[in-house]
Amino acid sequence: MPDQTVLELIEYLEKVNAEVKRIEAEGEAMLASSGQDAFRAKLEEKAKLLAGLAENSWELVERVEGDLGDEIAQRMERFSMSASTALRIGSVFFMTALLYPEDYKPGDPNDLEAYIGELRGA
Repeated sequence: MPDQTVLELIEYLEKVNAEVKRIEAEGEAMLASSGQDAFRAKLEEKAKLLAGLAENSWELVERVEGDLGDEIAQRMERFSMSASTALRIGSVFFMTALLYPEDYKPGDPNDLEAYIGELRGA
């Protein structure tokens, strides 16, 4: 069973993941109704949310001691760096692919959901 701080982090990450899913769904709807520019705006919103993940989770992550805390900090930084890179290069494809592994199949967990599952087992 994860300690209280890890449980708080899991709760935060679940909220972020729910927000990502909401943004993605809105983006898909906008692509169909409003076109590519509206879709791109939603992808940028998703990428900005993920780019801030390391900074916005820092207070919780800092309270997790030992190797687990270091590993969590590194993972949050990787999520954030990927999203920041996607924003910097402006790639719609890259922003769409954030959190989705190459072998992703619909219904599989995205990378953030998979990591939340790992934390639950910590």
